[in-house]
Amino acid sequence: MAVTRPSATEVAAIAAKLGMTMSEAEAGDYLALMQGNFDAYDLIDALPDPIPATAYPRTPGYRPGPSENKFGAWYYKSEVKGAQSGKLSGKTVVLKDNVALAGVPMMNGASTLEGFIPAADATIVTRMLDEGATIVGKAVCEHFCLSGGSHTSDPGPVHNPRKMGYSAGGSSSGSAALVAAGEVDMAIGGDQGGSIRIPSAYCGTYGMKGTHGLVPYTGVMPIETTIDHTGPITSNVADNALLLEVLAGADGFDPRQYSPKVAPYTEALGKGAAGLKIGILKEGFTAAGMQTAVADKVREAAARFEKMGATVEEVSIPEHPLTAAVWGPIALEGLTAQMMHGNGMGFNWKGRYDVGLLDAHSAWKQRADDLSKTLKISMLVGQWGLDHYRGRFYAKCQNLASVMKAAYDARFAEYDVLLMPTLPCVATKLPEPDAPLEEIIARAFEMVGTTCQFDVTGHPAMSIPCGLSDDLPVGMMLVARDWNEATIYQAAAEFEAEGDWTTF
Repeated sequence: MAVTRPSATEVAAIAAKLGMTMSEAEAGDYLALMQGNFDAYDLIDALPDPIPATAYPRTPGYRPGPSENKFGAWYYKSEVKGAQSGKLSGKTVVLKDNVALAGVPMMNGASTLEGFIPAADATIVTRMLDEGATIVGKAVCEHFCLSGGSHTSDPGPVHNPRKMGYSAGGSSSGSAALVAAGEVDMAIGGDQGGSIRIPSAYCGTYGMKGTHGLVPYTGVMPIETTIDHTGPITSNVADNALLLEVLAGADGFDPRQYSPKVAPYTEALGKGAAGLKIGILKEGFTAAGMQTAVADKVREAAARFEKMGATVEEVSIPEHPLTAAVWGPIALEGLTAQMMHGNGMGFNWKGRYDVGLLDAHSAWKQRADDLSKTLKISMLVGQWGLDHYRGRFYAKCQNLASVMKAAYDARFAEYDVLLMPTLPCVATKLPEPDAPLEEIIARAFEMVGTTCQFDVTGHPAMSIPCGLSDDLPVGMMLVARDWNEATIYQAAAEFEAEGDWTTF
């Protein structure tokens, strides 16, 4: 089928949009010379899109009603049984609803994408199925993943299993809630500003954001390539390490993956904390809104490591709060350009593009009023930076990111792990549906300033539960040098072995 050709009038309009002055007669001359280019488009249009085959049968699934969805955490229930044996045999896994599962709907929390059905499985889906996992469906996530709270998804708010009416965190809200509720063994989350670690801290689960590029992002809806991460959320350290072993490694299609260094992470379990050097990051305790009870619980957790034989000392990285500032233009201008104007895929990278997703997501332009308030404010800031400053702040922040990364790396030359609160607060109450704009935005972004640094630098970071405050979980974050996830697991497993964290 021939692609649509423009008229001379349309060519003149395109020229005007590009800042060119062109008469309709001149546009007609150009149009005549453009026909060969459009003939090539016809040839491409006639070719099949090389979509990988689906290896495992699956049910199309269904959207569960309230009786099956107490916490509002399920988007779709389906079942895909993997290989008969493997590392994940007997394990049930739920996917964040930005991860493609062929034949099963994916809306990424947004009504503007509702009805989209992926044609191929994400790389990580295939890897889990090949190792015997049973995928049981899709977990609700926040509206295009633009919230650290759990109140922006168009399917509805996700409740914290530990306290109804309270936030489960975001944007991997349903993933953490379903693990915390014991409805699944494992979940996949995503993290561009803390979205694996935030809900893990709120719900009391274990959430690992690996080194940038360790886990292939192919088949997961992008936000901004340089800060996109996906990874495991589980109820214990051993399952987390096991799942990361399955997920990690290059797939040949993801430009985020620059020679990732994988390891047998489960072999780090049981090695103990004796001999580890742990730096308590001073600036990690001074974030806006830091609750005294949260800071105290994390310092108590640090003292436990000292009793285990680790060397524990306070360290300072003055660049820590600056790194959070650097995240802003990268995330906001980047998502506006790639996820929104680029219709989810963007340009200028080699790899596997989801053409169907690009087509489906492009509908947002006709339904922009339906976008969440959190996405709207993000785009308003991002578009201002792109229009008024030509993207120079995005560019400058990418340059500064290497400076910030070097500041942390200097500490990792002395310490195996950095330790700090995952978040400044415990879970907050869900805003009411008619809550004012200020409250909706505050509950979405008030906690991101303690997690987003390591999306900028790409260092591995994990939230582990370390106690309760007002009967709600407190998260402790452990961070290591690039590709040293095993060291984090070594420390986390020893802390977990100390006993029931809810009693700490």
